[in-house]
Amino acid sequence: MSPSDPHRAELRDTLARLILRHELTLTSTEVSDKGGLDQATGLRLWRALGFPETGDSIAYGEPDVDAVAAVAQALKTGILDESTIMRMTRALGATMSRLADWQVSALVDQIEHDVEGGKSETRLDAAAHLARVAAPGFEQLMVYAWRRHLAAAAARIEALGAVDAELLSTTMTVGFADLSRFTSLSNALDDDSLGALVENFENRCTDIVTAHGGRVIKTLGDAVLFVTNDPREATRTSIDLVKQINMRTELPNIRVGLATGSVINRLGDVYGPPVNLAARLSHVARSNRVLVDSATAEALGDEFDMRTLPPRPLRGFGNLSPITVSERRGFRSR
Repeated sequence: MSPSDPHRAELRDTLARLILRHELTLTSTEVSDKGGLDQATGLRLWRALGFPETGDSIAYGEPDVDAVAAVAQALKTGILDESTIMRMTRALGATMSRLADWQVSALVDQIEHDVEGGKSETRLDAAAHLARVAAPGFEQLMVYAWRRHLAAAAARIEALGAVDAELLSTTMTVGFADLSRFTSLSNALDDDSLGALVENFENRCTDIVTAHGGRVIKTLGDAVLFVTNDPREATRTSIDLVKQINMRTELPNIRVGLATGSVINRLGDVYGPPVNLAARLSHVARSNRVLVDSATAEALGDEFDMRTLPPRPLRGFGNLSPITVSERRGFRSR
């Protein structure tokens, strides 16, 4: 069936309507006018969400007007200033774009299975069925997860206390878990096998980090960046990561770097010297090893064995002596 087949075009339109849940009848200018925003602000909002401009094309509907009206009302009442709205919108757009790509990628196998098993005639048929049946429930789950994460984020800010002059900056331990020999390994795998390996690695790391009370900030394919408030728990997490990933025969070994210090939390990411130092330490660590900086080592008690290694150049930090950490015999990671 050719890409220009009328049936395929019809299915695409059906899929778009099922996902968006409204008809497209308006241009961007009409949406801005009806929503109460000037055209320039409306375009900035659209760009902040990560969408290309559509010119005079009919590409919007009434829900788009409602979204613009909500922004216009916030600006009018002064609840939020324009800078804050655009920052929040940009973060929302980037997050939702990645989530949408992730969802579609995860559904590809399901769709292929439905087509091969005769459950659906084409991929678009299978996608349309999933949009009708699965999308509403997943949307409910998505809102639920957002509310829970929002409550947790607010609690973290509150826990810093009123004496903290900058609520977005705090001291924490940053971990960087890196797959060993990833470049050579990726060159030897086909796309499907590589994708499965990366997903498996990310899932395992996320489960272990969250089980120890930490947070995964982001995944970078062959690496996972996480944070923990307590250096000891961060070290337990790292040792557990090495131990559990090493037990998975389908995964290569990992190495972990830890650094403790002042970190800035901004738009869902973390910044500061500890982030960079943790990455540098992981890159010089041997497989199945955990390297920490001196600030982390000073906070550890007798639960761990530590050995200071010879100085070595770490880009951006000069010559530093990494400290290798292992679990002391008689202790077990909790």
